[in-house]
Amino acid sequence: MDRLILLRHGKAEADSDSGEDFDRRLAPRGIRESAEMAAQLADMGFRPDVALVSPAARTRGTWESAGPAFPGAETRLDDQLYHADSGTIRRAAQAAGQSCATVMVVGHNPGLQELTIQLLIEGSAPASLVARAQRHFPPAAAAVFLFDSNGRPHFDGLFFPER
Repeated sequence: MDRLILLRHGKAEADSDSGEDFDRRLAPRGIRESAEMAAQLADMGFRPDVALVSPAARTRGTWESAGPAFPGAETRLDDQLYHADSGTIRRAAQAAGQSCATVMVVGHNPGLQELTIQLLIEGSAPASLVARAQRHFPPAAAAVFLFDSNGRPHFDGLFFPER
């Protein structure tokens, strides 16, 4: 894997018809912000070869909104990504990255935010950037990292939705 794109699901509805967290769908704002973030990433040349997507309704909805900006990206629903911790997310991305250059993970906080912070620290990002990621990683936020030949991450972008 040369590049990792972490995309938090868009703004979700507070409740679902079933009462289950897993079934919460995107709110209209979440649909819009997910599509806008994907378009912004694609415009900057960030295009995944594969998207690993949590099977929860809000992450599937995020990918449905974002996916058109990334034609040709393979979609893989990954059960282990539902509320995964940072280590699980990283291992899933690394496994997918063995056969492609750019991996996107569409998932949940706190795991995505924690992984973003870990990769920023490992890549010696400025303290101000680490602090920014610690303070806030809102719905539809994205973090992008390049990896060198030794597997060391390098910060390539931190993006928040326009409100």
